[in-house]
Amino acid sequence: MTPTVYRLLKRSNFVAVHRTLSSCCTQRAWLHHGGSTSSTRADDNHEHFGSYRVILPEEPFVWGVAHIKPRLVPTTIARPLYAKNQNDAGKDIDANAQEPYEGDGRIKLNSIEETRLRDSAKLATKVLEYASGLVKPGATTNSIDEAIHEFILAHNAYPSPLLYAGFPRSCCTSVNNIVTHGIPDDRPLEDGDIVNVDVTVYRNGYHGDTSQTFLVGEVDETGRDLVNITNAALQAGISACGPGRPFQDIGLTIHKFIQKTPGYSVCTAFSGHGIGTVFHRPPWIYHTLNDEPGTMLPGHCFTIEPCIVEGSNPHVWVFPDGWTASTENCARSAQAEHMLLITESGVDVLTR
Repeated sequence: MTPTVYRLLKRSNFVAVHRTLSSCCTQRAWLHHGGSTSSTRADDNHEHFGSYRVILPEEPFVWGVAHIKPRLVPTTIARPLYAKNQNDAGKDIDANAQEPYEGDGRIKLNSIEETRLRDSAKLATKVLEYASGLVKPGATTNSIDEAIHEFILAHNAYPSPLLYAGFPRSCCTSVNNIVTHGIPDDRPLEDGDIVNVDVTVYRNGYHGDTSQTFLVGEVDETGRDLVNITNAALQAGISACGPGRPFQDIGLTIHKFIQKTPGYSVCTAFSGHGIGTVFHRPPWIYHTLNDEPGTMLPGHCFTIEPCIVEGSNPHVWVFPDGWTASTENCARSAQAEHMLLITESGVDVLTR
């Protein structure tokens, strides 16, 4: 999950905007219907977005997520502060609301805090590896979420997305043109889809956060290239990290990498974030050119999680559920995420 800077379209104009966007999306990607291919070739500065199913909100529209019943968590499992009240599920809560935090968020190295932080990151990696085996044609993202939920509970941890600002599921699953924050549902994954699975766990007072975009069955070359470029962009960002380095260098390095890779853009609506006892907090990690102040110091822990979009339009629009963010023109997007800890001598990727 990532802090967001977009705003939800007002209900009064959503239907009109949705019709326009739906028409645009239909014209800009090859759509599959019952195994056949229809619509026209994608075209954004003459770039081909490939062959895939565009994901759009179901009609009639349902506003918010109050209709989605969250999975239960035993009372024996410790919860983060924002999830203390199970009755908060589905409430119309500001998705940009932040948990309270203080200080600079640095972890004391060579301490029990670092041990617990690393343990949560290690578990998040284990959960994502487990999720990779669940991604296959015919599986629903809802069934994947259920399995991930039970796997996390079995390791005496809490699925951090659940009830965060009212989010109703235990992980995020973002398919094809969904950039991030996709809510798991009953749509079966199709051969040729790409899907980002974003998992975060909370154990012993610390969050561990990671994500990856997986290929579903036989994905076209354009989609495979997108995922590869996204992982390379993440690695470029990691290469900019170390004690004494400005946080700005992460976005600068990713920007330079994408500039050398024509046909892609970096979504500007989402950022990485500091993480530890709090899910989201400073430092904010931007993946494009920025003037965010601050220098990486030993003990800083944060995520890098660029969303890379096909074509030259990095903008997003948000479904009526208030969470699911699609590319504006329904081009595909991929995301990859690691959690990093700055040490005295360099940087450790905790979720690798």
